[in-house]
Amino acid sequence: MEVLVNRLKLFYTESGKPEAPPIVFIHGFPFDHTMWQEQVALCEPSHRVITYDLRGHGKSSAGDGRYLFELFVDDLFGLLDHLKIARTILCGLSMGGYTALRAFERSPDRFNGLILCDTRSEPDSNEAKLKRAANLRTIQTDGIAAFAEGFLKAIFTPDSFKERPAVVDQIRKTILANPPEGVTGTLIALATRTDTTPILTNIKVPTLILVGDQDVVTPPTAAQAMHERIPSSRLAVIPQAGHMSNLENPTEFNLHLQDYLQRVQPRHV
Repeated sequence: MEVLVNRLKLFYTESGKPEAPPIVFIHGFPFDHTMWQEQVALCEPSHRVITYDLRGHGKSSAGDGRYLFELFVDDLFGLLDHLKIARTILCGLSMGGYTALRAFERSPDRFNGLILCDTRSEPDSNEAKLKRAANLRTIQTDGIAAFAEGFLKAIFTPDSFKERPAVVDQIRKTILANPPEGVTGTLIALATRTDTTPILTNIKVPTLILVGDQDVVTPPTAAQAMHERIPSSRLAVIPQAGHMSNLENPTEFNLHLQDYLQRVQPRHV
């Protein structure tokens, strides 16, 4: 389905039980909503399940490709308003986690819970900004395919290339299908995100933090740092997984997700 949000076409899916508590999944960069297929199937019997493609990704419009990170949060609120969702659980991986944290900072009363996967609260360091600049140059000079191959090696473990080649290829195809202006615009936007670390101690809703034990992009130390600051949080380290923990070890990931959802008692939605 499509909706016009902030003068931009956003693609979203809705499944599960319409009257049940909602959960919204936010994908990472530079993926799309399809990365959540196994988690959607898990949640459909008990929840109203929403996935969507962030601007510049998947089937959503790239617009002019000139983004600040705040626009991704604006789009999330616009989608929630369109769907008449007053309160929800947010589940975000990597950039999706950044979006979830900033959305909570801006409007905490709209959320019943947070699931933060392979993400962090700190903004880009100077080193990270320079790495984004290098990726931007790669795309501009050699194309998105050249960028994708290097990026895949950073987000998946070596074992995933051997044992889950279909999953790696799925994400490769997803990256290549994204419009280049959406990928480059998001690279710039990611360097503009704010530091949400100061608000972690204010998060009172049930929070689950998941991270792959071999994640080198947002490592377990970053997850531990959030866990220590969020009073109501639980931390689970997913074995045999890198940055794409929900795809590299979906069985373990889903066990923790299911346990969390069974514990969370939603307020008025």
